[in-house]
Amino acid sequence: MHVNYEEEKTKYKKKTKKKRTEQRAKKQETMADFGIKAGDKVLLVWTQPSAPVALKEFVEKLGAVVGADGKVSVENVEMLLLSSHAASTFDWVLSCLLADSSSIHTSETLEEMARILKPGGKLVLDEPVTGAEAQSVRTAEKLTSVLKLSGFMSVTEVSKSELNPEALSSLRMTTGYQGNSLSRLRISVSKPSFEVGSSSQIKLSFGKKTPKPVEKPALDPNTVQLWALSANDINDDDVDLVDSDALLDEEDLKKPDPDSLKAPDCGEGSKKKKACKNCSCGLAEELETESKGKQTTNLQKSACGSCYLGDAFRCASCPYTGMPAFKPGEKIVLDKKTLMDA
Repeated sequence: MHVNYEEEKTKYKKKTKKKRTEQRAKKQETMADFGIKAGDKVLLVWTQPSAPVALKEFVEKLGAVVGADGKVSVENVEMLLLSSHAASTFDWVLSCLLADSSSIHTSETLEEMARILKPGGKLVLDEPVTGAEAQSVRTAEKLTSVLKLSGFMSVTEVSKSELNPEALSSLRMTTGYQGNSLSRLRISVSKPSFEVGSSSQIKLSFGKKTPKPVEKPALDPNTVQLWALSANDINDDDVDLVDSDALLDEEDLKKPDPDSLKAPDCGEGSKKKKACKNCSCGLAEELETESKGKQTTNLQKSACGSCYLGDAFRCASCPYTGMPAFKPGEKIVLDKKTLMDA
C-alpha cells in the first residue's frame, strides 16, 4: 500500500489549523461571555504548570479584545502579594483559567485581588473543589464563603468540569491531596461599587417637625343652637340670673385668725406639744426652732474661749478637763474605747 506522506502532512496541518481556529473562536466567544470589552484593564493570573504557548495565546486573545486603549497584565499567583499594583487598577482579574493548571487561592491572595480591582470590577477564577470536607481542598460552599469574607459579592457559579491529568497531577503534588472526588469549578464574583474604608456624609434632619393641624369634628347645628345664648334670652323673664357677690355674707369677708387655721387636735390632749404627722399648720417648724434654742442655751459657756482646743489650752477649773478637743457648739460624745481606758 502506497502512502503519500506529503498529502497526509498537508491534511494534518489543515486539520490542526482548523482546530486552532475553532479554539481561538471559542476563546474569543469566552471573552465576550465574560463581558470584557475594549478599553478594559485585565490582569491574568497564572500558575504552574501552565504551558508557555497556551499562556501566550490567551494573552494575545485578551489583547485583541481590549484593544489599544486597554491593557493586559500577567502575574504569577505566588508572586501576586509581592507585586506593586496600585489599588483599584484593573477592571477584570482572571485567575488560573488555563486548562492545564490549577491552584488553591489563599485568603490573602483573594483579598489582594479585591484590593487591586476597581469598584464594580469582576474576578473570574478556576479552582478545584471536592465533594467532601478536606484539609487542603475546599468544597464549593467553603469557597463561596471565603470569597464573601474576602470582600466580594454576587458569587455566581459559571461552570463545573473535570480536571485534566496535568492539572490533577500538579494539584496532588502541591497539596498532597489523594482523593478522587475533585472537579474544576469556575466562579464569577464582583467587587462592591465602593472602596474599602470609604465614607459618605449622611444628611440627617433633627429639626422639630411642625405637627399637622388636627381637624375639628363637625358639630351638629341643632346641638350648637341648643347651647347658644342670645341677647334676647337675657331679657327673658323666665331666665333667673344670680349675682355671685350676693352669695357672700359679712362673716365670709372677715380675715381669719391664724390660730383658727390649726387643726383642732394638733398638740391637744398632752402637756407636751407634739406635731401630728405631715403637719401643715407650722407647729412642726415651731417645735424644731424651740429645740435648737434649748440646745444652744444648755451648752456651758467658756470663760477663756479656748476650751475646745484641748487640755493644753484649758484652765484648772475648766469643766471640759479630760475631754478631747471639739468644735465650738459641738456635743462631746465619748466612744466606748475611751471610757474603757479611763
